Amino acid sequence: MEQSIRLPSGNGPIMLHGRALRYIDEVARQGSIRKAAKTLHVAASAVNRYILELEEELQAPIFERLPRGLKLTSSGEILIQHIRETLQAHQRMRAQIQSLKGLNRGEVVLATMATLAAGRVAEIVAAYREKHPQVSLRIMVGDRTTVAEMVALGQADLAIAYNLPDDTRLQRAAEFRHALGAVVAPAHPLANRKTVRMSDCLLYPLVLADRSLSLREVVEATAPARATLVPVVETNSMELMKRLARTTPHVTFLNRLDVDREMATGDLVFIPLTGTDSLQRLNILHRARGSLSPAGSHFMQFAQERLLASFDES
Repeated sequence: MEQSIRLPSGNGPIMLHGRALRYIDEVARQGSIRKAAKTLHVAASAVNRYILELEEELQAPIFERLPRGLKLTSSGEILIQHIRETLQAHQRMRAQIQSLKGLNRGEVVLATMATLAAGRVAEIVAAYREKHPQVSLRIMVGDRTTVAEMVALGQADLAIAYNLPDDTRLQRAAEFRHALGAVVAPAHPLANRKTVRMSDCLLYPLVLADRSLSLREVVEATAPARATLVPVVETNSMELMKRLARTTPHVTFLNRLDVDREMATGDLVFIPLTGTDSLQRLNILHRARGSLSPAGSHFMQFAQERLLASFDES
């Protein structure tokens, strides 16, 4: 692709094409036509001819001929600044095109939690693969500490996870905050309530996330003062929590996104909790240093848009 710039002259505009741009830029860097020609692998006479022709058309000298080489004149300084801006813009354009090509190949490594891998992340991955089948996705599952460490150490490009701790090695690209709700079967005595308080739920057998999940901290923060949460079942499996919640009179606590499929089929009911400001934070993170690959950056934007749409619907 040949880049060019249009310059004014006394006889009208001059179109200066890519070869001349590179020749003049190299002469300015080297301070010598001979050295520039050697670097460019062309004849010195060809480089000199471009300079003389342009000086004649501009009606101004570009270089001052000195015993030890060439030096830019004031006119040359103006010209070379314009040339280099043009060359840089050309490089940026080529890089953008290559980035678009990069979306057709490559691999994205995503770290996430088991609860998300089985639900929302699986849906995002499936949707992305449908649109970009040439991009490979590798999903790594762990608890929140492991997930954060995988990204910080470069073992994963991105993380999508709940309530990740602050870490100077990580950059938060997006954060979604939402409150928890009680999740029960349609036949549960609480199912017809518009909202419930945590104290209402304590009257029923509780199925809680175990302490390996950050969800447990958020649930305990919603408990009334001096109240103790005594679960009948503790588990690190969201699927088990939802399965038990289908059986009256169990109650569990999740966010709406975790149960939107079950709500759509009528298997579970989500009831917002009131009387608490405790929020669950869903984060998208990448390493603070370095840059993502084109495919990684594109997948991150895609995931962010899908999650934003999900929150708008909930």
